[in-house]
Amino acid sequence: MSIICRRMTLEDVPQVHEIELKTFHTPWTYQSFVDEMTTNKCARYIVAEEDGKVLGYAGAWLVFDEGHITNIAVDEAARGRGIGTMVTQALMQYAANMGVQYMTLEVRKSNLVAQGLYKKLGFIELGVRKRYYEDNGEDAYLYVCQNMPEIEEDFEETVEE
Repeated sequence: MSIICRRMTLEDVPQVHEIELKTFHTPWTYQSFVDEMTTNKCARYIVAEEDGKVLGYAGAWLVFDEGHITNIAVDEAARGRGIGTMVTQALMQYAANMGVQYMTLEVRKSNLVAQGLYKKLGFIELGVRKRYYEDNGEDAYLYVCQNMPEIEEDFEETVEE
């Protein structure tokens, strides 16, 4: 089977949260993902799936012409297969289709793998957020990307239940 990227649904939350718990020092709660799916009108999440298993996800808050990437993670067993790139590109395409002109994100200074991904996708460093991460006081780089994909003419936003 091949990997597909699609909009995240409530049914994906258990698998997404499991990846979240294994990836981040201060993971989001299960309820946070439920709230993103049900009450945050600005939130859009994409999952990468293979054979019914979520391998990774990426999320953003889309407000008018700006998108702010909230989190990106790939299941540890699936890393090294380009899934992070795939799901981030799919999120950027979705955002562009929704009218987003640029995207921002924060990344730990120590997370060189993620920085490499973002630079490959056209993000540039804009500045530093001092002591951004609560778990250890680590600084974050603020990245921005203005090189958004072309809008897909046949795009229609799906409404999740």
